[in-house]
Amino acid sequence: MDIITYAIFILTYALIASRRLALLPIGRPAGALLGAVLMVVFGAITPEETYRAIDHDTILLLFCMMILTVYLKEARFFDWISLRIIKICRTPVSLLFGTAIISGVLSALLVNDTVCLFLTPALIATCRRANLPFGPFLIALATSANIGSSATLVGNPQNMIIGSMSGIGFSSFLMEAGPAAGLGLLINLLLLWVYYRKKMPEHFPLDEETEGAAVNRPRLYLVLFVALGVITGFFAGFHMGYTTLAGVMVLVIIDRKDPRAIFSVVDWPLLVFFCCLFIVVAGLASTGVVERAWKASAPYLIISKAEGLAIFSALMTIGSNLVSNVPMVLLAGPHINELGTGNLPWVLLAFTTTVAGNLTILGSVANIIVAECS
Repeated sequence: MDIITYAIFILTYALIASRRLALLPIGRPAGALLGAVLMVVFGAITPEETYRAIDHDTILLLFCMMILTVYLKEARFFDWISLRIIKICRTPVSLLFGTAIISGVLSALLVNDTVCLFLTPALIATCRRANLPFGPFLIALATSANIGSSATLVGNPQNMIIGSMSGIGFSSFLMEAGPAAGLGLLINLLLLWVYYRKKMPEHFPLDEETEGAAVNRPRLYLVLFVALGVITGFFAGFHMGYTTLAGVMVLVIIDRKDPRAIFSVVDWPLLVFFCCLFIVVAGLASTGVVERAWKASAPYLIISKAEGLAIFSALMTIGSNLVSNVPMVLLAGPHINELGTGNLPWVLLAFTTTVAGNLTILGSVANIIVAECS
């Protein structure tokens, strides 16, 4: 039975890692769903255990953050913020820096995938009007989104899972992860400047007709006020999933419309993907192989030692690019407390698995979204 479970796991992660196999081009969500179904069919996990395997807090938080971001989009927040960047940044290099900073900050407060999804079209339109190359700005957007999202427990799905597994509060995580993310953004800005400063013109024409993009300011300010209330709830230590749900329901009630149009924009395949990943990893864990592998490698991963810190970071970085960052967190998460005390092991797991996404286009969902939108 264990051999069958291993085979199912390998098949599932082949479908996830390669995105589309020529033999079975069904995509990542369907690949994870196939793996979850096979785990149940072959008895690696029972139907009752599948419900317990899914981290409902993470799914709720991700779902509600998606809806909140859609309300921000409907209020033209991303168009509004793009206009502000254009008005402030008077040169291509400053626009490049502005793109990176806004992407990083927004990705710390919202889910980085949706930030990239909604900012990319506006950024491409700006580059096209100003006759600027797309590449540097899209790279700035994607890389900064990945780095910035590592600062908080709501910045990306893997951090949400880490928050649920570890029990770390929003404020505590931000205090420890924020400085690393901030330093990462500064390094990213420096690299962008080094690589692209000579490839940019000194000035670019600003198309003032962008001011014609209608922004319903009362609606925008209302949605921003609710979003601020949700973030305040995070800092106050309230349950993040239900706090975001409360904010979403306030918007639904105030909007006084059937929210099905809003719900239709939610990335349902991504939610299915994560639910099924929980089941697949639980099926593999039932064989005991993960625990045995971790016990064998744990002595070399003690992060209080420099060599352990380096080995752990390298392992998480490589693993995140092989099987993607969320599966890597699901595999490593249950054993992280064995590597040291306090929040540092969790913060390091979050940072390494997230920033690892900057190594390749396929390293993170945010990168793929930017590439596909361009």
